[in-house]
Amino acid sequence: MKNSMMLITSTWGQKKTFKMVPMMLECPYNEAIYDPEAKVLALISKERKQTMHMMAKLNEWGDVVPMKVGKRSNGKDYAEERKTLETYYEYFVENAEEIASIVDRLALNADSFDFKALMTTEEPVAEKSLLTTL
Repeated sequence: MKNSMMLITSTWGQKKTFKMVPMMLECPYNEAIYDPEAKVLALISKERKQTMHMMAKLNEWGDVVPMKVGKRSNGKDYAEERKTLETYYEYFVENAEEIASIVDRLALNADSFDFKALMTTEEPVAEKSLLTTL
């Protein structure tokens, strides 16, 4: 839905980025966030699906059940079981022009929020160390 989200400043790891949050109930997405490391826009839909996930097996007290001998082939030292979970559909957009097109279409403040600068920045959020200024 056109102009149903708003751009806001956020962080991803140690870098500045942008998010989009819904501004109307009719918006088809819960949120969107740009990953500056991978240069990918992740859109999280309001639509849900059933998916299978490996989860830590818990005992009757809610504690993780450790493996009796060694580690599993995946390196984990605790028992796991397969569970069905309800998750949201996720869409990952990698092309910069497509990301800009989606943001322009969805964000009501796309013309006043310089999200493209955040797509190209390499500046970390953390301030410089005292050691680097000496």
